[in-house]
Order: sequence, then C-alpha cells, then structure tokens
Amino acid sequence: MITRRHALIGIAAATAAPLFVHRSWAGTKTLVRGSFTGTNGHETRGTAGILEVDGAHMVSLGEDFFFDGAPDPKVALGNDGYDPNTLMGPLQSNTGAQNYPVPDSIDVAQYNEVWIWCERFNVSLGVAKMNLA
Repeated sequence: MITRRHALIGIAAATAAPLFVHRSWAGTKTLVRGSFTGTNGHETRGTAGILEVDGAHMVSLGEDFFFDGAPDPKVALGNDGYDPNTLMGPLQSNTGAQNYPVPDSIDVAQYNEVWIWCERFNVSLGVAKMNLA
C-alpha cells in the first residue's frame, strides 16, 4: 500500500531536486546540512542535507554534488565515523542532485555526517559534516 509519505519520497527522488534549497515545499523541513570533503585521495564536493518530508527522512545531495568515481559507492550516515548499519543504497550518479529515503529503523538524530562509502574495498570516499539548518 502506498502511503502519502511514500508518495512524497518517490516524487522527491524522481525529481532529484536538492530539497533543502526549496524550503517552500509543503511538509518538507531541512534538519541539517553540510558540505562534502573527499577522503582517501578522492574528490568529493558539494552539499548534502537530511530532510524531514511529511514525517519521513531523506538524505538529499545538492545540484552541486560531484564525486570523481570509484567502484561500489554507497550512501550512508555516520556519527564521527561511518556506520555500516545505515547504508541506504548505491550512489545514483557521480554528479548532481539525488535523494535517498532513510529507513524508519534509523534515528537520524543520532548522526552528524553523510558518507559516500566504497563497500567493496571498505574505505571512505567522502564525508559531509552536518550542521543545523
């Protein structure tokens, strides 16, 4: 059954808009945002945010997002370090706006970072430290 929450997340993911810039969207609130820094010799830059969309949470990478590429990049959260239990799936694109629904089992209030992580080689590719929006 598709709920209103799931429909909004689907719409946001399909539009791939950096929602934290568009505060006027009904039911959308930016909780935190930050900027990426590359790690382990990778170039990762651009903005990221954690949004609340009608009670659900989403990680949003901004239009300015850029990643130089690597095998098996995934999006995850961390709290002063990567947490493998928060993997949200493969990076959709090496550039541009994209959105990742956060599973209900993850309490976003416990995390202060968005990670780009290479699961195959178990190394970080980039991290964005989050600050209050």
